[in-house]
Amino acid sequence: MDKRGQIVGGGLKNILIRERSGDKLEIGELLVVNDNFDPEDLYKDRNYTILQIKDIEYKSQMSPAIHELLAGMELEGHNPDLGFVEPELANYSVAAAKPMLAVHQKKDKYETRSPKRLPNFFNPLFSIETEDLKFLKPKNTENSLYLGNVRSGSNVLEDLNVYINAKDALTHHILIPATTGRGKSNLVKVMLCSLLSSKDAGILVLDPHDEYYGRNDIGLKDHEDSEDFLEYYSTDPPVGQSKLIINIKSITPKQVKGLTYLTQAQSEAVYLLHNRFGENWIFETFNTHHIEGVHPKTLQVLKRKLENILGIYVKKDEDGEVKLGYRRSLFKGGVVGESTINNITESLEQGKIVIIDSSKLNDPEELLVGSMILEKLFYQYKEYNTDELRKKPVISVIIEEAPRVLGKEAMESPGGNNIYGTIAREGRKFQIGLIAITQLSSLIPKTILANMNTKIILGNEMSVERHAIIESAAQDLSEDNRIIASLDKGEAIVSSVFTKFAIPIKIPYFNDYIRKFQTGNDGKQEKVRTQISG
Repeated sequence: MDKRGQIVGGGLKNILIRERSGDKLEIGELLVVNDNFDPEDLYKDRNYTILQIKDIEYKSQMSPAIHELLAGMELEGHNPDLGFVEPELANYSVAAAKPMLAVHQKKDKYETRSPKRLPNFFNPLFSIETEDLKFLKPKNTENSLYLGNVRSGSNVLEDLNVYINAKDALTHHILIPATTGRGKSNLVKVMLCSLLSSKDAGILVLDPHDEYYGRNDIGLKDHEDSEDFLEYYSTDPPVGQSKLIINIKSITPKQVKGLTYLTQAQSEAVYLLHNRFGENWIFETFNTHHIEGVHPKTLQVLKRKLENILGIYVKKDEDGEVKLGYRRSLFKGGVVGESTINNITESLEQGKIVIIDSSKLNDPEELLVGSMILEKLFYQYKEYNTDELRKKPVISVIIEEAPRVLGKEAMESPGGNNIYGTIAREGRKFQIGLIAITQLSSLIPKTILANMNTKIILGNEMSVERHAIIESAAQDLSEDNRIIASLDKGEAIVSSVFTKFAIPIKIPYFNDYIRKFQTGNDGKQEKVRTQISG
């Protein structure tokens, strides 16, 4: 084992470690200290603690004044050969580390618990190895979500994969907070690739950048099971995929209210229209100039709002009959697109991944499509009894720029009673969850952040955002502010109620990871997986 340092002081919050001369400890590095240290019998009936380095400082046996004098003499050329006597003893580094997990091993049995006592004073510490994490023994499980590999500082344990229980994690919501360029999209692609062959989860992906399917690059379409488990909808689909068309008859007043502000009079008007005309309420709104019980000005403003959201306008044919025109290719009338929402929800209930290319849609259109699908699924799942629900796959929706629908302003506005907020509060009871991606976690109310029981935290240089993430994490990350700020692209911390501790991970590059799932690859990933569970 590689000795890295020795305990020289501190307390349970911060254990002080003198760094071994010549070694370079890193922030975020995982170390192990044995409470019953015996080099001859290291892995039998063993108690040990896993620690993580939170900070590192210079220390010296000499006063700062002597350092400054010696530095000045060398800089000014008074004695260029000047040096320290036994510098490895006089000058050194001291790291502050936090105990993460206490482990008791008796032969092949492991017990883990939160650290409640200090390791033995003056004991040496070692680099963490796979042997130290043997309590994460591989289990036969298909219901798992791959996130990456255990990371210690910048060192990756390639033979130790990190999985969490997919059903639990997806239904209890996942938050992916990070600034631009830290690898959010790569992480989501890796997660989707891991889940694509599973029938236990249906994933709705609202893709505003058209980057997950892989229309012009490597993507989920290159997975060997994509033909059976992946569907792609776009207003401009490639050959063999589905055209995204929504029939206006499918749109309800509640969905309109969730996307735009309606006064009380306008809200009453849309429900009156829907009650009177049923699925034809939007057409009749544009087809008439007077509706009993609706003020003409209210009707006029309502038409303008619907026109802005849906891109609808009125035109007349050669016989003078009123027709609706559509400025955008998403919405149509007649019978076109009547089955789109049903087809998507059926695919999700079959455990498929459905990608909606929203790159050509504006914000209201993207959110409306997602709302229509989720609303139908939510109320379907709500109607199932316990036994029926248990047999259904869990449902999750990936939404980018999450504050648009989960932010304080969106949740508290008069029209903000949207289905995304409902799922955030109640969805886990009915096996429906969110995967919320955002740069601005601080805009999401604390009550919603607290419901996001798994957080995959990537690098973030904004102090306000780090504070919001740390405050709502499943584990105590109060000492991790600097670690989160220093995370490089592809590095993350997994804080979840389904893990024993906050696990530092390295996320693989998607283009490399998907090779394990491509036809003809002899190195296809084994079904025996390492699962970190609570």
